[in-house]
Amino acid sequence: MGASQSTNESNYPPSRALHVLRVTPSSPAFQASIEPFFDFIVGFDDPSISSSSSSNPNIFNASELEKIVESHEGRVLNLMVWNSKNQEMRVVPIVPSREWSQPSSPQEDTTRQPSLLGLSMRMCEPEFALDNVWHVLDVLEGSPAESAGLVPYGDYITGWSGGTLSAENDFYDLVEAHVDKPLRVYVYSHDFDALREVVLVPNRHWGGAGLLGCVFGYGLLHRIPSQTGDRTVPPELAEEDPEEYEEQQLFVPADLHGNDPINGDYNPNQLAEWRRQQEQEEQWHRESQEAQSIYEANAHSSFSSIMENEEDEDETEGTTPVDEKTYSGHLESHNHEITQRPSFQTPPPRLSSIKGVSQTFLGT
Repeated sequence: MGASQSTNESNYPPSRALHVLRVTPSSPAFQASIEPFFDFIVGFDDPSISSSSSSNPNIFNASELEKIVESHEGRVLNLMVWNSKNQEMRVVPIVPSREWSQPSSPQEDTTRQPSLLGLSMRMCEPEFALDNVWHVLDVLEGSPAESAGLVPYGDYITGWSGGTLSAENDFYDLVEAHVDKPLRVYVYSHDFDALREVVLVPNRHWGGAGLLGCVFGYGLLHRIPSQTGDRTVPPELAEEDPEEYEEQQLFVPADLHGNDPINGDYNPNQLAEWRRQQEQEEQWHRESQEAQSIYEANAHSSFSSIMENEEDEDETEGTTPVDEKTYSGHLESHNHEITQRPSFQTPPPRLSSIKGVSQTFLGT
């Protein structure tokens, strides 16, 4: 019981079948992994049952199922079940029994006959049975839909505790009839391939527009997509070994060719060369900083001397007016003085790039 087998005899949707609406927990149907809303009972995988049933193999109804199930109480019965998600027919072995729902106390009603399978079903056409679903497109913050845990784009409302919905407006009328009252709906998550029960409390005082604060999509573009492929996690996306990404204390250069200096798996010559390069890099940075400091100090002192010379010349000129020609020559002489700056200490050859950066920053 509970082990189903797929069959490729006919993966097309049957013309008529019993649509599974609800599965009672702990029931034989629950133990056999029959899925509500997506499973359809088509018939029986038993030649003796097929020969004794109606002459038309396409005729299958709830009364016929009930008689056959009662005759197989306590024995294995192979059900032919078609699933609308993966578009496959499979054989589900199940053992009809009433022991799963025996009363736990003498005070409970013992006259009630419990279900042998723990199923609620309806006759329908499987090809169109799941056309009426409502796709969650948006959930507003602080809304009843957000409080209920609806997820945009991944969730589909397939029905409610009272059964299925046959038209687009049926769901909206149902919401209007449950203002300020709990409404139990069945929500399918396409992301996790799971069906769950959600309690909605429609109201107008949550602070936004609408009773649910949710945007739904309905129609051909918003139906539940079939899952014909393998939904297992591919190897490249599988969870990696956490030890592979342990934080390293030392930087390992690329030229060590994958050697690990922490665990001792390294070439001593390569490690010595790497350490020598690290020391050279540190010395180069120190020399660069010293040269840049000397250059900036000399540049500042040169600029100060130029400003002092200009002030001395202004004092010697006094109030004598200067014509345009003399003024232009005065500027030219100043420009000449600025260009003739004293030579500074030449930095080491390795610091030529630092000197160029300093000149650009100072505008010289």
